[in-house]
Parts: sequence; C-alpha cells; structure tokens
Amino acid sequence: MSVPQPPEPIPGARLLFSLDPAVSHLNHGSFGAVPIGVQRAQQRLRDEMESNPLRFFTQGLVDRIAHTRRHLAGFLGADPDGSALVGNTTTGVAVVLQSMGLRPGDEILSTDHGYGAVSLAIHRECRRTGAVSRVLPIPLAATDEQLVQIVRDGLRPGRTRLLVVDQLTSATAKLFPTAAIVGVAREHDVPVLVDAAHAPGMLPTTVASIGADFWVGNLHKWAYAPRGTALLAVAPRWRDRIEPLVVSWEQESGFPARLEWQATLDYTPWLAAPAGLFTMRSLGVDRVRAHNAALAAYGQRVVGDALGVPPADLPDPGGPGVSLRLIPLPAGTGTTIDAARALQARIGERLAAEVAVMSWNGRGWLRLTGQVYNTADEYERLATRLPPLLAQR
Repeated sequence: MSVPQPPEPIPGARLLFSLDPAVSHLNHGSFGAVPIGVQRAQQRLRDEMESNPLRFFTQGLVDRIAHTRRHLAGFLGADPDGSALVGNTTTGVAVVLQSMGLRPGDEILSTDHGYGAVSLAIHRECRRTGAVSRVLPIPLAATDEQLVQIVRDGLRPGRTRLLVVDQLTSATAKLFPTAAIVGVAREHDVPVLVDAAHAPGMLPTTVASIGADFWVGNLHKWAYAPRGTALLAVAPRWRDRIEPLVVSWEQESGFPARLEWQATLDYTPWLAAPAGLFTMRSLGVDRVRAHNAALAAYGQRVVGDALGVPPADLPDPGGPGVSLRLIPLPAGTGTTIDAARALQARIGERLAAEVAVMSWNGRGWLRLTGQVYNTADEYERLATRLPPLLAQR
C-alpha cells in the first residue's frame, strides 16, 4: 500500500499565524491557533473596552453578542434563537448536566471515548444528585453500524436520562455517526448531548440535521476564533430549563441571554470570532478542510511507517474530512496519563515538535493534526527523529 501524497501547501497560509517557526506545531486540536488578523480584531475590541468600560458594557453589548451568535450559528447550521455562546465545550456540558434535574437512580450513559473533563463533570453531577454513570466500551475499529448497535443495546429506557456522545472524539480521533445515534435514542425518548468540541471548522456540520437535544462545539479549535468561544445549541423543549452556572442581570431574559451574560466577562473573543470565519472563507472553507485532512492522513502514515506500524493497524477515523489522526505507540510507552504527558513534553523539548500523546485503554497513542500552517516535511522530520527518542527508556 503506497503512502498517500501530501497536499499542495496553500500559498501564504503560514504567514497568517504568529507561531514560532522553530517549532513544528502538530497539535492544533488541543488549543488551536489564532490568525494574526483575528488577534488584531480582538485587540481592537479590547482597546474599545478599555477606552470606556462603562460604555462598552452598558450600551449595546447584549445586542452585539446576539448578532455574533447569529453569525456563528448560521455558519454551523444551528438555530440562532436556540443557541448560546459559552466559553468552551466543557462549560456547555456542565450547563446541560446541572440543568437536567437529575435524581437518585437516574443514569447518564456515555462511552469510553469521551473527553476526560467531561467524564469528570459527569461524575461530579452524579455525586451531587445521586444519579449514576455508566460507560459503554466501544472498540476503536467499530463500524458505524456496530457503534449504533452498541448504543442501542446499552440504553435503558425509563432509567437512562441522558446519553453523552462525541461527534469526533478527542482521545481516539474517531468520528461517531451522531445523527444515527440520536435517532436510536429518540426511539426511547432518551435525550442526547453531543460533545462536538472538534467539529466547528473541521467538519461540514449542520447542527439542526443532527437533531440532538444538546450540541456544543468549540470555534477556537478549527474555526480560527479566539480561545474561549463555543456554541451550545439546545432543542426547543429544553430551552426554558437551561440555567447558567452563575446568575447575572439577564437571568429574567431567559435563554440564551441568561446564559451569555456573565457581567464583567471578557466578551472580546466572541465578538472577534466572525473574523476567524472570514479568514477561513478567504482561504476557502472546503479547500482548508481537504488540505488539513489530507495532510493529517499523510503524517499518520509517514510516522506510522517509521514506528513500524503496518498500515492496516493505523486507526481509521471512520469518515472523510478528519484532521486528527492516531498512531499506536510501542507497547509499554505512554500507557498512563502521567507517562503520556511526560512523553509529550519530552518530544516538545527535544524534537521541537508539539504533538498530543494520549493514554487510552491501557495503551499510548500519538495524535497528530493537519493545519494550513503545516508542511509535509514537518511530519517527515518527526518520523526520522521520534524512533530514537522512544528507544531511550
């Protein structure tokens, strides 16, 4: 099986970012990277805020936030009136969990591919309410049909009060058939929360077509927004039940204003987020997505070959357009969270390459991303230098 060819670089794309050129930034998925033009747009907003804070916060800010929300929701195919801006996906998940009205014996069902902080939030809500958490194991190589069947068999109608699934998993870079899962859950009247942290900007997502009760995704990962920008979409029957984590002056305005208005929060990331979408559209949304997915696939294969991983053993994300790719590390490497973090830091320090090292199901995994500022030689260089580093125990 031949190595896939890397895509042609997008001319000038690297110059849009202020990233350190001495480092290979191959972990866009964790914190994203904000284009220079978006940084400047946010700074102008900060300057406006600091020039007259009273005017900034009291004259028209609620309307400006609503306008921004409509813009971002339109890009994602979500109902603007049924969506709210929040700081990040983890915040949106916490809002949903504490708005469910869980009681002792209720069950939250999730999978073993879920994000660690979301799992912690579920456990905390269970401790607080007396609900219970149950986790479905999903094989990494499960097909869409197998995955949907596992979820179908795992539901407990009458007891399962919330199903939490990922659209694209962080730990395993696996694309879940969320619309099909939502359809199965709806048959049993089980609400679904979709963790779509990586979807906005990467995947051609239309939130309304998924049909989830709750959907939340970050725009600061793949949509070039400043950090602290996410959208929570809520189905009509739940909107009146959604409560903010902190009550502020828009509480009586209902959803979404009661969720968005948090007094002296820094709103400039949200207000500057449309500049990120402008950058993406200027490059070509489809072009960016195709480039990033092809580059990530190339990097996975090149580094996988260097580590002696047969192509058939490289995890397939299960769908097109995914810019996250996973590579199994040698047995015994990075098998715990602490070991994975230590290895990630060592790769960054010694190889000048920022990657993600994940520990999942007792095995260490290297997660690579593709972005418009990356080039094929960065993955080739990592492929050459990583095996000797891993051999140093």
